[in-house]
Amino acid sequence: MTDRLYYTDPYFRTFDARVETVERGDGRLIVTLDRTAFYPTSGGQPFDTGTLGAFAVVDVIDRDDGTIAHVIEIGSRPGPVDPAGPKGPALQVAPRTPHPAPGTRLVGTIDWSRRFDHMQQHTGQHVLSAAFDHLFGARTVSFHLGAAASTIDLEREMTPAEIAAAEDEANRIVWEDRPVVVRFVTAAEAATLPLRKEPARGGTLRLIDVEGFDLSACGGTHVARTGGIGVIAVASWERFKGGQRLEFLCGGRALGRFRSMRDSVTAGVRLLSALPEELPAAIARMQADAKDQKRAIVALQTELSRFRAEELAASAEEVPLEPDATIGRLVLRVIDADANGLKALASAITVKPGFIVALFSTSRPALVVVARSAGVAVASNQVLTALTTKFGGRGGGKPELAQGGGLDAAADALLEAARAVIAVISHRGTEEM
Repeated sequence: MTDRLYYTDPYFRTFDARVETVERGDGRLIVTLDRTAFYPTSGGQPFDTGTLGAFAVVDVIDRDDGTIAHVIEIGSRPGPVDPAGPKGPALQVAPRTPHPAPGTRLVGTIDWSRRFDHMQQHTGQHVLSAAFDHLFGARTVSFHLGAAASTIDLEREMTPAEIAAAEDEANRIVWEDRPVVVRFVTAAEAATLPLRKEPARGGTLRLIDVEGFDLSACGGTHVARTGGIGVIAVASWERFKGGQRLEFLCGGRALGRFRSMRDSVTAGVRLLSALPEELPAAIARMQADAKDQKRAIVALQTELSRFRAEELAASAEEVPLEPDATIGRLVLRVIDADANGLKALASAITVKPGFIVALFSTSRPALVVVARSAGVAVASNQVLTALTTKFGGRGGGKPELAQGGGLDAAADALLEAARAVIAVISHRGTEEM
């Protein structure tokens, strides 16, 4: 059984302890101590990190037998340069740090910035959940403390006005700087107390008492006074499993989010020449203008495609189409256009009778669009399959029109292959009309 120092004093930053057991696995050591200030992952709160002696603690695990396992990295440290041998200086590796052995003593140091952040978030969660409970009878069903933000899941949905009211009430408790006290009671004693949530287990219970506001069973680490939370800010919310999930930030995290938003708003003000409160309207105007411009561009591209299609159709090659020996017109070109542009051109050409079109982009790997006029016995998707088989890439479509990309070849090779493929397919006369 490991003595958990954080249970009684979460402000422990450095401690000494005796090594109880050492296990090896997956290039790491798993160490148990007679006592520890390292918090293991539990109750929605992540584990602490830090050092044990010369080793980095990378995980902390709460075991069923009551011990806490500290997972530490093992390895060597770079040593001095040894100018030995005729080939000049060589890098020498210093001896490995001796592995901890049972019975030895180690000094443990907690990563305090990580620990205090967790203390702010977890205590803030207690206060925020209690605010929803007091004001609206909305219970918190689960809590998660993440690396960047934390969430609580409420049993039912709240309105934006109710969320704001709970946020205000929670911050009132923060700014009153009320004491946060740790108490230990039996299950029988707990049954007589006004706990916000029924404990999940029996035996001796550890209670977190926010003076006059919240009393909850919890094994996590918490600040000593609510003022240490700094501020509680609800960042967003969404429907979740019949209730509502709220993302919130406390203390340093809230300050970090504010700075990020401040920098974004400042940049937006500068770029749009608008006051902060005018940004939504300015963005809405830009979106409306962009939609108008996009419609105008599409109309112009359609008109341009019609003229370019006439030009391409006029320069088409005449080819015999088997098996009916009719004369078709073949358009093979490399065009500086994207997939939509190629498709628009091919479609504009093949509204005319008797055309087969294969258009490639100038980029490499190339895009390709293959199309045929109604009644032409060449399947566009068969042409595309032959080209992607030869040059790589992929795509799909129908006998009337197919498109693809990823063809890795020079323009001349693509045009020559397309001409040969169309000739072969036309000669076979195998397509689904």
